[in-house]
Amino acid sequence: MMTVTQHLWFEKDMEAALRFYTELIPGSAITWLAPMLADTPSGPAGSVTVAAFQLGDQRYEAIEAGPLDPFNHSFSIVVECDDQAEIDRLWDALKEGGSVEQCGWLRDRWGLSWQITPRRLGELMRDPDQAKAKRVTEAMLKMVKLDVAALEAAARG
Repeated sequence: MMTVTQHLWFEKDMEAALRFYTELIPGSAITWLAPMLADTPSGPAGSVTVAAFQLGDQRYEAIEAGPLDPFNHSFSIVVECDDQAEIDRLWDALKEGGSVEQCGWLRDRWGLSWQITPRRLGELMRDPDQAKAKRVTEAMLKMVKLDVAALEAAARG
């Protein structure tokens, strides 16, 4: 089977970001972190750092090599949470120094987009009862941080 890994380009502070992410998400770790030992188009030997890390069950690689393209909404990390306490914990940590957005989205202090969602949301939105799924979707679209109890209330009508 082929290995597929997401890759992130950080302008600066990559190691701090990776340490923050891996401490925040259970089952995560930095698997290696090292400077590039050769000259690269982004700078001389030692000025560019590369890393590999895991967030939960997902593998990533990263590079810190100065400015190129900033992170944007075309890539986000989705974290499905089992309960409101986990949503609140992740949301509060990731929004610090960043910005919050609609529908459970936020940007962290490094500009990376995250979607912090309850696992239950997907179940409710896929419900065979179309009216229930619509109520849940409409409720979610009005939220910033997602609220499990309010989504369940919307499902009940």
